[in-house]
Amino acid sequence: MINFLVKRMLVLLVLILSCISCSDEVIQPLEKDEAYNLQFPSYFPEMTFDKSINPVTKNGVELGRKLFYEGRLSRNNTISCGFCHIQENAFTHHGHTVSHGVDDRIGIRNAPPIQNMAFLKRYMWDGVIHNLNEQPISPITDVNEMDSSIPEAISKIKDDQKYKKLFREAYGDETITGERILKALSQFMASLISADSKYDRFKQGKEQFTSTESQGMALFGQKCASCHSGELFTDESFRNTGMYYNTEFKDAGRYRVTLNQVDWMKFRVPSLRNVEYTAPYMHDGRFYTLDAVLNFYSDQVEDNANLDPQLKQNGHTGIAMNSQEKQSIIAFLKTLSDKSFISNPKFAE
Repeated sequence: MINFLVKRMLVLLVLILSCISCSDEVIQPLEKDEAYNLQFPSYFPEMTFDKSINPVTKNGVELGRKLFYEGRLSRNNTISCGFCHIQENAFTHHGHTVSHGVDDRIGIRNAPPIQNMAFLKRYMWDGVIHNLNEQPISPITDVNEMDSSIPEAISKIKDDQKYKKLFREAYGDETITGERILKALSQFMASLISADSKYDRFKQGKEQFTSTESQGMALFGQKCASCHSGELFTDESFRNTGMYYNTEFKDAGRYRVTLNQVDWMKFRVPSLRNVEYTAPYMHDGRFYTLDAVLNFYSDQVEDNANLDPQLKQNGHTGIAMNSQEKQSIIAFLKTLSDKSFISNPKFAE
């Protein structure tokens, strides 16, 4: 009799434990998110993005991608980050001199490309933002861009079941906060690495340049690399390049940040990677072709008190270039085009 009771108790115990186990399978926390491998060549500069503060994970990047193309982050639900940063144009606003936002409001600056941001120290044409985790605040809140706020954006997506799932997968629970939105967006932007151009394959010994491209690279080193230096083709400095002050947009560049007259009309030197895809050019999109850009530097640079010394040497204003040299430089610039980057489905909507 005692043995029978003991056996019954053991059976009940097994059933109870089985039920608890089944219950645990339903409510157990999600497996830890996997790290997202940010791959880039050894010759790239050191990454500035601090992964100790914002670890880049597969689910975090995926959440950031969804948010990047989410129109509800704007006041009227129509403007997403991806509206002004179009992948096939290296994430620029192709065809617009300056960005267009809610209610077709016009901004004052040309939308810069979004690539290799994990290696930069400053963002925006005037360098006002130093942390990629904070960069999305600017377009979300700018009256001429998305004209919204973080609390408003949260209110629009907090009850969305898809976002609840995405936030749970990325952060372990469904809580949607401004910090999590910004960090997910910056994780996605950090993943936008462009490093598979013909230039990169040349650097890696996988492909050869034509004679024109080689001549262009040599000329670029002589005439352009003092500003567009390194493997990102920018030294991230702020320079006055002799462009006239655009009275339509009233943008004096770095001066808007520092209010120091020394910074009048100084703009951040942009990266030239994928420059073939990013027309129009300059901070206000004033030039629509690379030919026009080089013609400006050879013949149209305006002398002024703040003009960068590199553009005023040996009694000459601008950069001396003949027509053949310009075409060779453009041939080299086109080797910086990364077709796989602008067509990568991982970055698409």
